[in-house]
Amino acid sequence: MVIAQAPTLPTDRNGQVVSLEPSRRCLVGLSPLEQLAWALDMFGDGFAITTSFGIQSAVLLHMVSALGQQRHLRVPVIWVDTGYLPAETYLYAEQLLGLLSIDLHVAQASLSPARMEALHGRLWETGRVEDMETYHRIRKVEPLDQALQQLAVACWASGVRGSQTEHRRGMDVLDAVRNRWALRPLLQWSNRDVYYYMEKHQLPQHPLFAQGYSSVGDWHSSGPDDGSSPGRSSRFGGLQQECGIHLPGLMGEGI
Repeated sequence: MVIAQAPTLPTDRNGQVVSLEPSRRCLVGLSPLEQLAWALDMFGDGFAITTSFGIQSAVLLHMVSALGQQRHLRVPVIWVDTGYLPAETYLYAEQLLGLLSIDLHVAQASLSPARMEALHGRLWETGRVEDMETYHRIRKVEPLDQALQQLAVACWASGVRGSQTEHRRGMDVLDAVRNRWALRPLLQWSNRDVYYYMEKHQLPQHPLFAQGYSSVGDWHSSGPDDGSSPGRSSRFGGLQQECGIHLPGLMGEGI
């Protein structure tokens, strides 16, 4: 009988095993910028961040831009472009790219939106959770995993916050996600923390923020808060709050 081996997590830049609990204890006492610096020191060229160019994305992008300028380098920034983002998001991305020093890598599905719809239909319209999961796998999870592999990423940081979803409330600052390390520097931040940071550094708001959006993803699956379902509870037609990127595995993949 063949016994399946547990997935091996990436080592640090020197080939040493990363100890999870000691690393978490170290990170908890650090500021978000210090946590990013820790990851850069630990993983070197194997460190990257992800962005959605969403409502609060400017905060982490500003931090990694500032860190890169301090170290005279540029940390890779991976943007999963589903092909279904609102026009305002594409314009906001261009605005931030003009303001910040960002080494952008765009990850996209191998299937164009038109081809996917021809083969699978408009998956977000069926009301079926399994169709939404297929959509997320094709347009988000697989493109991100491919980009992480191509860039040889050992650890990636994202701007997720614990107050956004029930799943995120249970996250730790450092976790294993699909055979890589995932860092969450803003996990404990509140909406107020985000607002004050953006004000302090004069960062522009996403254009849809003024229209009542507190979270924005694809145009067909996000909308302004209506007072009864704020934030990510309005996403994906109410079927899900997570797209799969921040889950340990999707549809049997990963760990």
